[in-house]
Amino acid sequence: MLSPDAETTAVPADHPSDHELMIAVRAGDVARLGDLFERHQLPLFGFFVRLTADRTTAEDLVQIVFQRVLKYRRTYRDEGKFSAWLYHLARRVAADHYRRHSRTPIPADPTVLPEPADDAPHAGEQTARAEDLALMQTALAGLPLDQREVLILHRFQHLRYDEIARLLNVSASAAKVRAHRALTALRDRYFKLRRESPATS
Repeated sequence: MLSPDAETTAVPADHPSDHELMIAVRAGDVARLGDLFERHQLPLFGFFVRLTADRTTAEDLVQIVFQRVLKYRRTYRDEGKFSAWLYHLARRVAADHYRRHSRTPIPADPTVLPEPADDAPHAGEQTARAEDLALMQTALAGLPLDQREVLILHRFQHLRYDEIARLLNVSASAAKVRAHRALTALRDRYFKLRRESPATS
């Protein structure tokens, strides 16, 4: 099962870079797309599962992104950074998904949380941590899509503000402000849920 916390696979120095692989794909060597898929499927899954709170949807959207990588391979620019271009496509895929499902509520998905605590030592602490993570996931799922997106890109996908700025077509300072506001909104929602939760009262 895919994990939303997976990092991009480390690439040995003697292996081609993402950019080199994408240039090969653009030139017609579409078999190299498999290498890019192996490197980026888990981080993309993490992006989508946090955005949609649904594992099945996230896995489907990852597949769609790579279909678009193949479809739009000739639009990739030599001077571009592959990960930025990939997340540009991912944002478009997410936007299309939400246009098709605009009336579908976004649930909090407990499957992205740790397994229930057992009878091992500190089980009470594990339970409390799982409850906190559940509240945080619920708070994140309740944010507007644009706030969830900028938070996930910065806090979980570890994109820099200048990279997020290019994706959002804003300045780096504006991207930083958006991320700060989104984080403030997330904290406010989390503490509100915490106050209202019977488990934490």
